[in-house]
Amino acid sequence: MYAPNLRSTLCAGALVVSLALGGCASMSKDECLTADWRTIGFEDGAAGYSGDRIGQHRKACAKQGVSPDLEAYRAGREEGLREYCRPQTGYRLGAQGGTYEGFCPADLDDAFESAYQSGRQLYSLESRLNGANYQLESRRRALDGVEQDIVTRSAVAISKDSTVEERAQAVIDVKQLSERSGRLKAEIRQLEIERVQCERDLEDYHAHVQDFP
Repeated sequence: MYAPNLRSTLCAGALVVSLALGGCASMSKDECLTADWRTIGFEDGAAGYSGDRIGQHRKACAKQGVSPDLEAYRAGREEGLREYCRPQTGYRLGAQGGTYEGFCPADLDDAFESAYQSGRQLYSLESRLNGANYQLESRRRALDGVEQDIVTRSAVAISKDSTVEERAQAVIDVKQLSERSGRLKAEIRQLEIERVQCERDLEDYHAHVQDFP
C-alpha cells in the first residue's frame, strides 16, 4: 500500500485508505497556523485519503481558530490523486487487503479499479492458503495431543496398579480418544487436499495475471 505522508506517521494504523485516525489529530497546532492548504490537499491526495480527510483537518484546526481553504485544498487534492491513482498503487492496495472507495478521477478510475481487483484476488488466494495452512497445523497439533492421551490412558487401562474403576474409565477414554483421532485424521486429509488446491490456484494466478511493480 502507499507510504504515509509526514503528518500521518503521527498516528499508528493510518495506512489503510479511508480509515480515520482513531483519535489522533490530523494536524498539529503549528501546522494549522502555517498551513499551505493546497500542499496539504496534494499530500492527502497522493497518500490516497478519501474526501472526508478535510473534515479531520477542520476539526483539528478549529481549536486554533483556523479554517481550511477548501478551494485550495480540493485543487491540491485533485493533483495529488493523479499521483496516487496509478495501476501499481491500486494493485498494491488490493494485494494488502485495503479498501478502495472509488475516489479516483474518472479518467484514471477504470485502470486503477482493474489493478485493484487483480491485487484483491491475490489477497484472497493468499488468505485462503494461509487459512488452510493454519487449520492444518492446528489439527496436527490436536492429533499429536490426542495420540499422547491415548498412550497415557492405554497405560492406565492395563496397569495392575489401577483400580477396576480406573481401568474401566480408561478403556472408555481410549475409545473416545480413538474416535477423535479418526475425525482429526479425516479433517487433516481434507485440509491437505484443500491446501494443494489453494497452491494450484495461486500458481495459476501468477501464471495468467499481470503483476505490477
